[in-house]
Amino acid sequence: MGKFFKVALMGTAVALFAWGCSKEKPETDPQPKTAEAPVDSSLNLEALIADTLSADSLARLEAERLEAERARLEEMINRIMVEDVYFDYDRSDLTENAKRLLAQVAEILVNETRFIVTVEGHTDARGTEDYNISLGARRSTVVRDFLIAYGVDGNRLMSVSYGKERPKVLGSDESAYSKNRRAHFRVSIANNE
Repeated sequence: MGKFFKVALMGTAVALFAWGCSKEKPETDPQPKTAEAPVDSSLNLEALIADTLSADSLARLEAERLEAERARLEEMINRIMVEDVYFDYDRSDLTENAKRLLAQVAEILVNETRFIVTVEGHTDARGTEDYNISLGARRSTVVRDFLIAYGVDGNRLMSVSYGKERPKVLGSDESAYSKNRRAHFRVSIANNE
């Protein structure tokens, strides 16, 4: 009986094996699925707030940078406009003081190319209107030419003469006259941005 028992046992094992193989197996995906983490809306909200704060911070920093640049340009303009180039009576040649001032103005204009400058020529009240317009033109032109010779682009410089029409100081004595014999700067900023 031992042999019969062994054969029966083997047959049962083969039958069980065949029966196990014949059952439908669940389909398996060759790619194992990864469990997706549940969406945490608080994390998305925090990220959105952080991005918004970053954008607000960047916008604020940019606004501060632009304001600082505007203030810097305004300060430079005020430095240029506060000083006039003064001339001797009935003259349009530059004095040594005028040349020193114009060298400083030229340095600013060479380095800050957004400035557009109108050089205004003025005279004192003596002389005819035509003569003073001509003298004012010579004064504004000599200043413009100096700046161009220093390296300032001539396309950024204009000259105009007002003669005796726009006195800086009212009066009919030498003190008033000397302050009216001048070239004055009117500065604007070009929009290159």
